[in-house]
Amino acid sequence: MDKPQIIAHVEKSLNFTLYDAKWIPCSAKCVVLGSHPRDTGAFHIYELSKGELKSIKESEKKHSFKCGTFGGTSLHQRNLATGDFAGFLQIWDLEKTDLPIYSVKGHELIINAIDGVGGLGIGGGAPEIVTGSRDGTVKVWDPRQKGTPVATMSPAEGDMKRDCWAVAFGNSYNDEERCVVSGYDNGDIKMFDLRTMTLKWETNVKNGVCGLEFDRKDIPMNKLVSATLESKFNLFDLRTFHPAKGYTSLTEKYHKSTTLWCARHSPHNRDLFMTTGGDGSISLWKYSYPSKRSKADEGGHEVGVVGSVGLLQTVTFSTQPISSLDWSPDKEGLLVTTSFDQTVRICLVTRLSTC
Repeated sequence: MDKPQIIAHVEKSLNFTLYDAKWIPCSAKCVVLGSHPRDTGAFHIYELSKGELKSIKESEKKHSFKCGTFGGTSLHQRNLATGDFAGFLQIWDLEKTDLPIYSVKGHELIINAIDGVGGLGIGGGAPEIVTGSRDGTVKVWDPRQKGTPVATMSPAEGDMKRDCWAVAFGNSYNDEERCVVSGYDNGDIKMFDLRTMTLKWETNVKNGVCGLEFDRKDIPMNKLVSATLESKFNLFDLRTFHPAKGYTSLTEKYHKSTTLWCARHSPHNRDLFMTTGGDGSISLWKYSYPSKRSKADEGGHEVGVVGSVGLLQTVTFSTQPISSLDWSPDKEGLLVTTSFDQTVRICLVTRLSTC
């Protein structure tokens, strides 16, 4: 009992496939996105009140939704950016959800992943949104510029187009620096420097990359976690780059044989993160730093030293995969999950302050 406990506080069954859920900043409300059986989009808003999840608004849209983010909006507006199965990037005013306030056919195929930065007071520079698609491209958008991405990362001519499953912003600690990482179905991870518009680093983790997240977006790059197929995640130490070896990393295998769908760091402690499993489980991990974060190799170059990861707690809530997880930015230990059993869950994680 001295370890953190993960408790399902509220469970609500819905009548559509759930792909993503996001807390609305500075509120006790969340948005749930998904797909109706007739391939239309489900856009629901719920409020946590007196131990219940009460419906505030339910909308049906033309195309099924796959993902969403508040990362590119201001705290005052709190507009939600979504990616759908038809390749549209759209931005919604939650007070008026009849029509999007921004809409662009961003990709030829489904948008699998989306992230935002520069909004919510997190990260320097302009508010931007990044999308990754089955068409193999990764695009960065400035919502103030209608219709055209500010950057496009696509395979070289003649190269096979790999399905992009994950994207994330990072290194946005001032108005000039910013990078994007993308993960693909073949295990590739690519890091793009948006200041210089170059490919900064790439590696392959041998399993399809289902989720990517920096421990913080608004600091000089520190750590990156990738969740993959075959029960594994990889943690990269990003403070030291070796010219030949790149970034130092560790690989951790979950004790059950299942896909890890995503990894999400606690907004209140960047060394704690949660992974979600294809077996319906969520697991809390803690990273411990080494005594020294770098050392000199034989050639005199600095090489990173990675620390260790420990499993603090794991709980199984469903027989179906947990498709998404989002920590509350306002209340420590509060999170929302969606799963393919068509259930949204509000969970509480105790004793995080003692970790």
